[in-house]
Amino acid sequence: MSWAEWAAHRNDSTRAEGRWRTIRELDLRGPSGTLSEAPVVSFASNDYLGLTAHPGVISGAQQALERWGAGSGSARLIVGSRPVHSQLEVALADWKGADAALLFPNGYAANLGVLSTLGEPGVTIFSDERNHASIIDGCRMARARVVVFDHLDYDSLSEGLGRAERSIVVTDTVFSMDGDTAHVARLDELCRAHGALLVLDEAHAVLGPHLDLDGSHVLRVGTLSKFLGAMGGFVAGDHRLIELLINRARPFIFTTACSPADAGAALAAVNLYRSEEGARLRKRLRSLVDSVAPGHPSPIVPIVVGDEDEAMKASAALLERGLVVPAIRPPSVAPGTSRLRVALSAAHTDEQVASLRTALDEVVGRD
Repeated sequence: MSWAEWAAHRNDSTRAEGRWRTIRELDLRGPSGTLSEAPVVSFASNDYLGLTAHPGVISGAQQALERWGAGSGSARLIVGSRPVHSQLEVALADWKGADAALLFPNGYAANLGVLSTLGEPGVTIFSDERNHASIIDGCRMARARVVVFDHLDYDSLSEGLGRAERSIVVTDTVFSMDGDTAHVARLDELCRAHGALLVLDEAHAVLGPHLDLDGSHVLRVGTLSKFLGAMGGFVAGDHRLIELLINRARPFIFTTACSPADAGAALAAVNLYRSEEGARLRKRLRSLVDSVAPGHPSPIVPIVVGDEDEAMKASAALLERGLVVPAIRPPSVAPGTSRLRVALSAAHTDEQVASLRTALDEVVGRD
């Protein structure tokens, strides 16, 4: 069997399982645009504060583009580093209350870099079962022993930590498919008690949890491509750990630096996030979340349907109403828990969110 025949066979199997996926091109600026020339509003993006189209963020990208050009041309340890990269790292470290920060091409690469570098033989990595795929793959790349604990089961985690000699605890702070949150204070307490390194992926933590975690036992992983509206990833923490990553993390060492435009946009976004306008945007987002799911801790609102086909039908019915709400199904979530994943943004209008609520009531009959 040739490789082309093998691929065709695998494709046929995927179609037969009802899990065939295709790429859709949406012509969007912010949450509004067109799909196949039909007007739509997207409730699928991770652009939680609407910064991808913010004039200040766009200006930051334009200024960096004009000064340094389209690309960095090399890995940063060769000749790819520009002043804007260092300026962004200083801003990120200050934002996270850390000694230092290090940029990666994206959040996925940041998790791969951290876990594959620090997860040496003799280390045990404890990972929440609902962690993002980048954490899962980082654990697979590590040479450490990996223990996957039940979601938010910190009693079993505590028992495991008590048996391990050197350990890392890694978790999302906001889980990307459920929109629920980790108990960061409890994790901090456990890691301090057992001398473990705590790795927090804060990619979706636009509304928190936000805790001041002092000390050398915490690394904070983030992305520039969600609520900061740009592209890239980063790690912030103790300067000795950051220096180790600079010298040992292959996803940092062996890749071209992110473009100056991305770094310039992200630097503008960090400053905006920490400003009064950023506070207003987060307040706006919080109010929209409460209008759809009162008290829910994040802008990721899952509507669990259960059956895969029913979830796909519900997504299609919403699209007929001009609303892009993706159906999430295995392997992204467990069998029997297929869902609609609503992602809200401060850029959504009250009218758009009202239309979403009405459509969800009609299509899935929410309580």
